[in-house]
Amino acid sequence: MQVLRLQPGSPLTLFDGSGHEWQAEVLAMGRSEVRVHLQARHLVQRELAQDVTLAVVMPANDRMDGLVEKATELGVACIQPLMSERSVLRLSGERADKKAAHWTGVAIAACEQSGRTKVPRIAPVKSLAAWLAELAQPTLEQRRWLLSPTAAQPLTSLNAVVAKQTLVLSGPEGGLSPAEEQAARGRGFQAAQLGPRILRADTAPLAVLGWLSLQEV
Repeated sequence: MQVLRLQPGSPLTLFDGSGHEWQAEVLAMGRSEVRVHLQARHLVQRELAQDVTLAVVMPANDRMDGLVEKATELGVACIQPLMSERSVLRLSGERADKKAAHWTGVAIAACEQSGRTKVPRIAPVKSLAAWLAELAQPTLEQRRWLLSPTAAQPLTSLNAVVAKQTLVLSGPEGGLSPAEEQAARGRGFQAAQLGPRILRADTAPLAVLGWLSLQEV
């Protein structure tokens, strides 16, 4: 209504998050609603071949919004917001629920912009310890990477193992504590480093996701 400035008779494309697109035509424009006529439905495929989950200790200063937006554009399947020992941003209760709902809205808007027809899942906020405790051991179809500058292998060497699912764990501004890294390794995570430079908490997981996405081009 406010961005595309469409008028009655204008064509447009709609989606509902299930993977389908509809061709449609605007019938009427009102102050608070638009009525459309749905026409042909198409199943489209713009998702990554592998299922990628970003488990991210939430960065501060609203950087999580940008992370959700860019990760959606790059094809993430799920984002798990986490809190760790060194977290700056801490959420719980109703505030955490509202933030998760807000991030879902950010993801929907990013799908509209990028042409994705499936909205990534924004999981409820959890502590890193609780989330790790709930994780089952990885299957042969899943690989788990822990982004860490210490005792880590280059990401290129870890990518030699083909998998249908990739789970990437990334820490906060101050990094994960040694105990947290050890707990993650106990759940099957392999430490991966992204080069000689230290990336921001909101940059590192996006760098991995972009790298995985470009492998499929």
